[in-house]
Amino acid sequence: MSNAAPLLQVRNLRVEFPTRRGTLVALDDVSFEIAPGEVLGVVGESGAGKSMTGAAIIGLLEPPGRIAGGQILLDGRRIDNLRYEEMRRIRGKEIGAIFQDPLTTLNPLYTVGRQLAETMTTHLPIGPAEARRRAIEWLELVGIPAAAQRIDSYPHEFSGGMRQRVVIALALCAEPRLIVADEPTTALDVSIQAQVIALLKRLAREKGTAMMLVTHDMGVIAETADRVAVMYAGRIVEIGPVREVVKHANHPYSAGLMASIPPLDRRVERLAQIDGAMPRLSAIPEGCAYNPRCPQVFEKCRRQRPELMDAATTRAACWLFDTETDRE
Repeated sequence: MSNAAPLLQVRNLRVEFPTRRGTLVALDDVSFEIAPGEVLGVVGESGAGKSMTGAAIIGLLEPPGRIAGGQILLDGRRIDNLRYEEMRRIRGKEIGAIFQDPLTTLNPLYTVGRQLAETMTTHLPIGPAEARRRAIEWLELVGIPAAAQRIDSYPHEFSGGMRQRVVIALALCAEPRLIVADEPTTALDVSIQAQVIALLKRLAREKGTAMMLVTHDMGVIAETADRVAVMYAGRIVEIGPVREVVKHANHPYSAGLMASIPPLDRRVERLAQIDGAMPRLSAIPEGCAYNPRCPQVFEKCRRQRPELMDAATTRAACWLFDTETDRE
């Protein structure tokens, strides 16, 4: 973990969705920090709250979703309560975003060069000529061959992997200090995934950019992240150094996720599987939300929700690590 002061601070974040049948809580008491140059992986099954957390940070929650509690600070400045236009100026310049499908990020009517140049002239004090020169440099940096010729190509003229590289260049070209990457490699084949992840990791190190990497793929996290936050039903259930979480997960849910990763050093007949499914927002259990699926559940787990507490080299929201809990 980096010793630098945190660039991003998320404190007790709560996101709600009002409905006719009551208020649904999508995120509850989510807290973490990311330092410059650090990659924080965020993992969990679908519905865990990973993408919702990223959307709240970027300021792109879909209505009627709203931040109902907590704070989001970027370099000490609170950004969760900014007006739309104020947040719009921060997106792109201070915070970049990489989404799963590059075709939804890139405008099909404009060349990639125009999109890169407009992003830079909007957020940086440079003119069109300098923006075009830098756009070529960024395309070269992310591995686009013959960048000077491809700059005037349209998104559909690139392969899926190359489009995702363009999206990475678009996210980084205004030199943001934070990147939120939401499943950036899911739509790519395995060989291109590895190249894109290596590129993101290298750029984070070289540019000192903080990164929140959202994925369901623990293999990607193990290769890329410095720390990992495991989410379940809208809460962080474990957070710590990636090596410790991968090899010595403390929360039973984290341990289940790690056990589902195919080992490379031996053959197994069957991978481990977590029984059950992520609860719906309208049916989150009392106590620890994981208790109906947990192989180590005891009575307190069904009655009282645990907070994050010290658990060896990580922090886990599990009563197993409360020395005062009676497990009978």
